[in-house]
Amino acid sequence: MTGVGDRRVFISGAAAGIGRSTARCFLRDGWRVGAFDIDSAALDGLAAADTTGRLTTGHLDVTDPDEWGTRLAEFCPDGRLDVLINNAGVLSSGRFAEIDLVAHHRIIEVNVLGTVNGAHTGHRYLAATRGAVMVNMCSASAIYGQPDLASYSASKFAIRGLSEALELEWKAQGIRVIAMWPLFVETAMVDGMDTGATRRLGVRLTSDDVADAIAAAVVGGHGRLPKVHYPVGRQAQVFAGAARFSPVWANRLLNKMLAD
Repeated sequence: MTGVGDRRVFISGAAAGIGRSTARCFLRDGWRVGAFDIDSAALDGLAAADTTGRLTTGHLDVTDPDEWGTRLAEFCPDGRLDVLINNAGVLSSGRFAEIDLVAHHRIIEVNVLGTVNGAHTGHRYLAATRGAVMVNMCSASAIYGQPDLASYSASKFAIRGLSEALELEWKAQGIRVIAMWPLFVETAMVDGMDTGATRRLGVRLTSDDVADAIAAAVVGGHGRLPKVHYPVGRQAQVFAGAARFSPVWANRLLNKMLAD
């Protein structure tokens, strides 16, 4: 990567929650930060609180490839980008058949297509930057399909597969691709959520916890054995580790018990 003062990170979904905490975390560590979201008013609040002079904010609808192209060109005028964080996401919880189809479509459009748009549009900037990293926001719900979070879980399985594939494709170009795997995080996305898993496991992570994990994964992980998936928090680490060695029937039973 480049020198400390010149390192540049582009974050989608940065107006609130994990994205906002991640922007603050990288600003604290001396990065130039591009924070983008559809919520311009919340971004204005983030900008007003910034004292570093290293923050750029702007409107970004991640489902719009043209807007991705515009924002990246504005933030990366020299064609370089150290880190792209595909963070924007939405969630609807409840029984699959009881959730409006429009909401299901929105989850796929934002979580999956938004990430595909970011990866595809951002690739040339990352490829032009030594030691570049793309961070995709995955979830512990990609370990096994989650009842009451079916479409969200499916979207994170897609992010898991995309991250694994691009890590292999882009390695020769010097781009690391990693996926962050938190469980439930105390943000507006879980406000009012009442599922079997949240009742049994609780909400034990803060957005700052996830932001710190993202920053640590970005600056670390340059060893000989590449690491793609980063479970965040003790619960996610335990579930991810167990899933690697447990038979499918055991994973299904565990998730059924948590959901009931």
